[in-house]
Amino acid sequence: MDFELSEDQRAFADTARQFAQAELAPHAAEWDREHTFPREAIAKAGELGFCGLYAPENAGGLALPRLDATLVFEELAAVDPSTTAFITIHNMATWMLGTWATDEVRAEWGEALTSGRKLASYCLTEPGAGSDAASLKTRAELIGHEYVINGAKAFISGAGSTDVLVLMARTGDAASGAGGISAFVVPANAQGVSYGKKEEKMGWNSQPTRVISFDNVRIPAHNLLGREGEGFKIAMKGLDGGRINIATCSVGAAQGALTQAQQYMQERKQFGKPLASFQALQFKLADMATELVAARQMVRLAAAKLDAGARDASTYCAMAKRFATDAGFMVCNEALQLHGGYGYIREYPLERLMRDARVHQILEGTNEIMRVIIARRMLDGDAPEAIR
Repeated sequence: MDFELSEDQRAFADTARQFAQAELAPHAAEWDREHTFPREAIAKAGELGFCGLYAPENAGGLALPRLDATLVFEELAAVDPSTTAFITIHNMATWMLGTWATDEVRAEWGEALTSGRKLASYCLTEPGAGSDAASLKTRAELIGHEYVINGAKAFISGAGSTDVLVLMARTGDAASGAGGISAFVVPANAQGVSYGKKEEKMGWNSQPTRVISFDNVRIPAHNLLGREGEGFKIAMKGLDGGRINIATCSVGAAQGALTQAQQYMQERKQFGKPLASFQALQFKLADMATELVAARQMVRLAAAKLDAGARDASTYCAMAKRFATDAGFMVCNEALQLHGGYGYIREYPLERLMRDARVHQILEGTNEIMRVIIARRMLDGDAPEAIR
């Protein structure tokens, strides 16, 4: 067991850190304030391979392990969690398309997505189906050589500003549950696709979030991903990686916040002494660092389990998502507290990091649902020995 990064992994992280400082740091506050979706910056990330980190090579991706992808996402999220989170969602959707699409669809969209020239949204959640994704009602009916899609999706990241949608829709009857769901590739500008208003959110302001409606949208039958009835399984495989990605964004945000807090404690003086000289604040910094390192190692363990195809990879991904997103928000909140009133104003990045990190405890499955997933596995007879 080796916890040290390889030279290649350090190079990935260094490249991502340099990109974040050059292309994200100067603009992140403005993108947040103006609610700007930075397609140009995301395209530049694509030039470095960051839009297809673990997508298969036959789709133009780098086919990196998920562990290596976390190194890139963490460095980007330390500066701009919102934009980074969208890049991770795009990576997830691109991997799903690259892995399960027909050759024709992969040829049309693969390299366009992995290069960042085109962007993808992931469409699972519905107005009435959030945590209970298996109850979704959007329907796709095969008529001749086309699927006809009707329904609506909610809380879709990038909606209205992306080029293609990876969509989960019901092909079985209303009682078919998870087994009646299929996955599709839908051009974002297809006739019958419409977008609701841009949601006003607490954070994640550099990426738009909208409802998407589908009114007799027709797509070729070959736009099906995998086979009919495999959509829920494909969605859950995507979400295993997605949970690691969002957990990593929390680790990155926390690292950015911790760095700001450490520097501020050295510079700021009260009662004639720097804040760093007060033991109570030293202890707070120590706890923040400990929680952050624990979260980072849990995320990397889950990524390694997923890369290895371990039987309990999904359980580890749920654990990592639950722990890292809770710990990441705590670190951001404590860092803001250490800054006092300065942490609450936008001159410092702490309030933005905290706002962006908060939603990580909700999306890709709420942390309460993560506990359900973990508990179900832990109630199996072999769990105490298998999950260690």
